[in-house]
Amino acid sequence: MRFFDTHTHLDYLSESLNLSISTLVENAKQAQVERILIVAVFAENFAKVTACAKEKPENLVYGLGLHPLYIKQHSIQHLDLLENLLSQKDPQCTAIAEIGLEKAVAEVTTEKLWKKQCEFLEAQLALAKQFALPVNLHSRKSHDQLYTFLKKVQLPQTGVVHGFSGSYEQAKRFVDLGYKIGIGGTITYARANKTRETIRRLPLESLLLETDSPDMPVFGFQGEPNRPERLLVSFRSLCELRQESPQFIADTIWQNSNNLFSRQNKL
Repeated sequence: MRFFDTHTHLDYLSESLNLSISTLVENAKQAQVERILIVAVFAENFAKVTACAKEKPENLVYGLGLHPLYIKQHSIQHLDLLENLLSQKDPQCTAIAEIGLEKAVAEVTTEKLWKKQCEFLEAQLALAKQFALPVNLHSRKSHDQLYTFLKKVQLPQTGVVHGFSGSYEQAKRFVDLGYKIGIGGTITYARANKTRETIRRLPLESLLLETDSPDMPVFGFQGEPNRPERLLVSFRSLCELRQESPQFIADTIWQNSNNLFSRQNKL
């Protein structure tokens, strides 16, 4: 089996564990996690994310984007920088990520900042359309609003709603638009009934696996930085929820992931 961790903050994981990117990648490979997508969150870590990916180009790809949680510090100049970097068409840059909407944190949902969130999402979706790149989407308590933007823009490469924890009906709307649903640590918790039931019912072709390292810990490792190798914990939980064989699940999700985020879809 081969696995692709489709959402990580490997730069932060490296700092928190004081381990090199090479070591993190080798640890992941020992657990059959052969490919990893590193996502950015603000302009100040664009260069670091890019440099991390360059350390292991055979295993790592990256995405650049402006995360809604940091909306206060984003500026028009950062959007200009993002466009400039995307225009260089680095084959390892395979996504605009992490972008989206955040409604679970009151500090960034004032009328002024919510408007700015929407404007920055719209601008980055336009860049995704311009450069034919998929998007890796953050969405907390904002699925319905996010859906409206995605339906309007009609991206040629779509993307994934990462760390999904909404209802089946919300997930199905994204899937019907051509988007994937990113699943990780949440489904490893027995109490997460709504999410587990949603993932059980969705088409396997619509699912991706992710860790969100160092965030979103899996059951049994609460309080510890998450790591790409723990993707297998989520995979085992997924297999318990599905009727398909583990090998078929692994093969299908590997293909789903590569179709969306591989280096020019040729890895």
